Amino acid sequence: MSDPRVLVVEDDLELSAQIRGHLEAIGCEVICWTEGHHVAEDMPPDVSLIVLDLGLPRVPGMVVLQELRKASDTPVLVLSARQETTDKVEALRLGADDYLTKPFWPEELQERVRARLRRPALQRADLLKIGALELDLVRREARVGERAVGLTRVEFEFLFALARRPGAAVPRRWLVNNVLDADLEGGERTLDVHASRLRKKLGPGLLETVWGVGYRLAAP
Repeated sequence: MSDPRVLVVEDDLELSAQIRGHLEAIGCEVICWTEGHHVAEDMPPDVSLIVLDLGLPRVPGMVVLQELRKASDTPVLVLSARQETTDKVEALRLGADDYLTKPFWPEELQERVRARLRRPALQRADLLKIGALELDLVRREARVGERAVGLTRVEFEFLFALARRPGAAVPRRWLVNNVLDADLEGGERTLDVHASRLRKKLGPGLLETVWGVGYRLAAP
């Protein structure tokens, strides 16, 4: 198996070199950019994770993140000197999977990168497994351990959206726009009702609320 490829987007050359060293030490292949790019056009192939600064020249980090989420579900770890809660929440709303502030301990960066590189095990193209949860994408069936879980169409789409990126917060507005039926369903309050029903069906500890952002599926 080839080393995971990580794209580091950081304009501080000294810090970029340090990050490269920390990640290469845990077996990553590292590509470095020193400015923001329009990632849908410029993204290198086979990138498993992006480590993204927010204060970037050319294309700001928040714009990079927003454009990326429209084109890809590649995990993103924001690494920024911005420590305000509003910045963290905005990055999570736009689709960041994790947020680490500068200065940071190298060991923490390495562990967070390892965590984000643990992708859900795809045993075959139509079967998704995350811990005890199993989703059959053809039959549109769900199981938790040996227990079958009966889901409505919306509940299955809701769960699948979270299962694609376990451990990452998925914004409520994105779920409303991409899971609910715009002609038949309501808004965020309706989404919360579906979440409550889904949580009861799955059992405790799987579906988590991320206050101020949305929902996430607990990573195994």
